[in-house]
Amino acid sequence: MIGSLHLPRALAALALSLLPALASAQWPTQPVRIMVPFAPGALTDLAARNIAAELSAQIGQQFVVENKGGAAGTIGTAEVAKARPDGHTLVFTDSSLTISPGLYKSLPYDVLRDLIAITIPVEAPAVMVARTGLGAKTVAEVVALAKAKPKGLTFGSGGQGSSAHLATELFLMQAGLEMTHVPFRGVAAALTDTAGNQIDITVSSLGGASGHIRGNRVVPLAVTGSQRSPAFPELPTFAEAGFGQYDVVYRFGFLAPTGTPAPVITRLQEEIAKAVMQPKVKAFLDSQGARAVRIDGAAFTDLIRRELALWKQVIERAGVKAE
Repeated sequence: MIGSLHLPRALAALALSLLPALASAQWPTQPVRIMVPFAPGALTDLAARNIAAELSAQIGQQFVVENKGGAAGTIGTAEVAKARPDGHTLVFTDSSLTISPGLYKSLPYDVLRDLIAITIPVEAPAVMVARTGLGAKTVAEVVALAKAKPKGLTFGSGGQGSSAHLATELFLMQAGLEMTHVPFRGVAAALTDTAGNQIDITVSSLGGASGHIRGNRVVPLAVTGSQRSPAFPELPTFAEAGFGQYDVVYRFGFLAPTGTPAPVITRLQEEIAKAVMQPKVKAFLDSQGARAVRIDGAAFTDLIRRELALWKQVIERAGVKAE
């Protein structure tokens, strides 16, 4: 039996132990902000909006997407890292999360210390495409051309240090090639110039390049991932094309400020997993060549650690500088 002198202390301890459960039961008490640290219109933004609509319907509280681009996604991410950890502010981002720490000398947040990984619900393969006038139909043929003319071929990207830039640099390192980088303000512009026979190759998300591929304005060479895309079943994987070491996949994940109650994180994982399986979201992902996945908690954190090391190595070896 608890002595009367210790009763207030025991009640206080009990109250503290119940706080996480109470936080989960009461959450959300107001609209939830989903920060997308990029301009509207790209796959990150569109996927966030589709998922947010389902979460609003499922939970009965508004999930509102807010765009705040700039500095390779670090401005919007920093705002979330500093937000109150009550589950009402989240960030939905891509590989820029693990690229930026290697690209900038200092950031106003630490990815592993200030953010908690919730879940990766969406991933999309990358695709390498070539201009129609290059005369290459396969990755091997592009490699042969590049070896015959070191730095003679060009590749486009969405800018210095962008995911498309580093994805291509990684391939060049693995294949022992040198090409000339031509940065654009967004990978869409790089694809347009590839379709216009101004740039030799570009690496993009499959969804971003699909219109050009279907219009026969570019030559698709291969996709990343362990299996072919249902949207383009005739397109080989890099492994099938003889480059099994290259497997860059675009992944899109939710994170929250460190300190967000664990029961809230768990509920978010369950609700997001349910949302991405809804017909409207699945149809959207299919249209983008993407798919629903579930990578939660520790596995997501481990992936962040691996990619922080990978992209730092690529940035240093390729001598990439932030714009």
